[in-house]
Parts: sequence; C-alpha cells; structure tokens
Amino acid sequence: MLSQPELPWRLVDTMKASGDSGQAPVMHFSSGILHTGQTTSFLPACSFNAMILEGWRVLIDGLQYCNYSERIFRQMRDGGVDAVHVTICYHENFRETVANLEQWNRWFEQYPDLIVKGTTGDDVRSARAQGRTAIFFGLQNCSPIEDDISLVEILHTLGVRFMQLTYNNQSLLATGAYETDDTGLTRMGKQVVHEMNRVGLVVDMSHSAERSTLEAIDHSTRPIAITHANPNFWHDGLRNKSDTVLKTLAASGGMLGFSLYPHHLKGGPDCTVESFCEMVARTADMIGIDHLGIGSDLCQDQPDSVVEWMRVGRWSKQIDYGEGSKDNAGFPPQPGWFTGNRDFGNIAAGLKTIGMSDEDTAKVMGGNWLQFFDENFGPA
Repeated sequence: MLSQPELPWRLVDTMKASGDSGQAPVMHFSSGILHTGQTTSFLPACSFNAMILEGWRVLIDGLQYCNYSERIFRQMRDGGVDAVHVTICYHENFRETVANLEQWNRWFEQYPDLIVKGTTGDDVRSARAQGRTAIFFGLQNCSPIEDDISLVEILHTLGVRFMQLTYNNQSLLATGAYETDDTGLTRMGKQVVHEMNRVGLVVDMSHSAERSTLEAIDHSTRPIAITHANPNFWHDGLRNKSDTVLKTLAASGGMLGFSLYPHHLKGGPDCTVESFCEMVARTADMIGIDHLGIGSDLCQDQPDSVVEWMRVGRWSKQIDYGEGSKDNAGFPPQPGWFTGNRDFGNIAAGLKTIGMSDEDTAKVMGGNWLQFFDENFGPA
C-alpha cells in the first residue's frame, strides 16, 4: 500500500474524508467528489477546483469520446478541466460530421455556463477565467474530407483542429495500425498534410502504422500530434508507439497524449496509477518533458454499440473485435483511479509521488498542450 504523499498544493477549501463500510473512501473538495479507488492500490486525489498548484496554468485532456450530457459537463467543471479535445468523427462523411457539429452547437446553447467552443489557445485561457470548459473538435479519421482536399479548409473554418490521417484501416491518405502492410503516405496524403499545415489543422497519427507515422512527421512542416497512445516499451498494445516514433515525434516538436483506455494500459483495467506515472516519467527521460500531455481516450457512458461502430463502421459485414475479443467485445472497464473527468487529480498526485516536480507536473497536465494549441491552430 502506498503511503499518502505530501500534497504539493495549498487547499483553499476544508478537506473532509468520508467512506461507507465496504466502499472505497472518497474525498470531498468543495463541490467536487473524487474517488480514491481501492485503498491498496490508488492514491488520494484532489479536484483541481479546490487546490492551487504553484506555477499552475491549465488542465487539458487531449482526447475524449464520451456520451456527452449535462452530467459529464458538470463533472468537467468539478474536476477543473479547462479544455477537452472531443472526437466528432470515426467513419462519418462530411455531411454526417456537420450533423455532429450541429449537436455540439445545441449543447453550447443549452449549457453556456459549463462549456464553450474553443479554436485557439486563448479560448482555453478565457474559458478558465470564466469557469467553463473549452471544447475543441477533432476527427479520428479522414473520412469527412471524402476525396476532396478543399474540405480540409472548410472543416478548419467550422472549428475542427485535429484530424487523424487514418483510423485503424488503410485510408486514402495513409495506413492504419491494424493493416498488415504499411505503405506509408499516399500521394493524396502528402498533399493533404501540406494543406493541413497551411490552414492550421493538426495532423494526428494516433491510430496509424509506423511507417505512415514517420513519413507524416517527416513530410509535415509543422509539429504533429499523437493525441492518445502510450509507449510500447511499457505495454506492447497494437497501436502503442515505438521508441523510434516517440523520439522522432519529439525531435520535430510534436506532442504525445498518454492514453487511459484500458487496452493501452499495462495490466488493462488492473493497471495501477504508480505504473502509469512511472511510465510517464520514463518517457520524459527518453524524449523530454515538453512533448508530453494527457489524452485520456475516455469513453464514459458510451454503450457497447458505439465501440462496434468504432471498429466496424460501414467497411465490413463482419464483426471486428479490435483489441477486444468475442468474449469481451464491449468497452473494457476503466481503472478505478480514472473513471471520469473528476479523476485527473489522481494522475497529478501520482506524478508528484514518483518525484516529478511541480513545474513538470503542470506541463504534463495541460501546460504543454496549451503551448501546442497556441503555436499550431492558426494558419502557417
């Protein structure tokens, strides 16, 4: 059992601990309630709206795909989350993606005290000052541009700021991580990368194969992102990234968002916060702290039918289980120390426990993403 770390924050509210018999204790900080999880494995947590970290700037999650609702938006605020990059496409075409944007516009209208559309780094700062969460749009596939390069600029104008060149399959632009043969960037892919660079639409290679990823980094004139993946030195997941990719990414100024999706974690749902944070520190030693953030890949409240859509889309008549299996075809359970937007404090506390400085912890928890937003969302 881990000893309780000395918290590096000045708490601005009185902290009270409580817990029912047989249940994991919770800590209450003002309006936020964060579960510490199993007491034999997990760290105590602090909600960010109840603490001040010296040198603190911002808390950003580099990727989510939740079944969004008022409840989740309020949890974002309880957790002090200043910005979230949300997925608005897996296999949708252009018009279907616009329909998803319409839904987000309705949410912005319904919950203006909780969320606001974000397109720049300054939008994060403004949302933070107003007590709201800035929402940034991203595509986990290039399907919305169909076969029309001009739609890159249209999507950026509509507010999209990240686009993966592939999901798991071969696309018109590059090769996905599930393909046997990785042929790298296509002719169209190279032109689309240049167009994305021109308008300020970030190239994301989270689901892409190795050669394609390395060629995207080399071909891009601006830093790219891997918004949600982990190093395969820690867990050899199907689309976790090699040392070569991570070193090349960092050398080009790119960003890695560490994933909390169980298939990407060592031990899956049983992964400990200690192991996760030690992995973050080891990655920082290898490629530098300035290229690291969080990209949780949180899929909170999504039904299992959604993971089937993610894996199969319309491209197959057969069920593809991805990194799951026939017996475990749905969403895997999250580790107890990270189940939603109120649990980022567990990660920050874990990083401090393994010896990370306040400054470096702040960079990982959002400072690096904010700088990346500032430098890469506008036209070249």
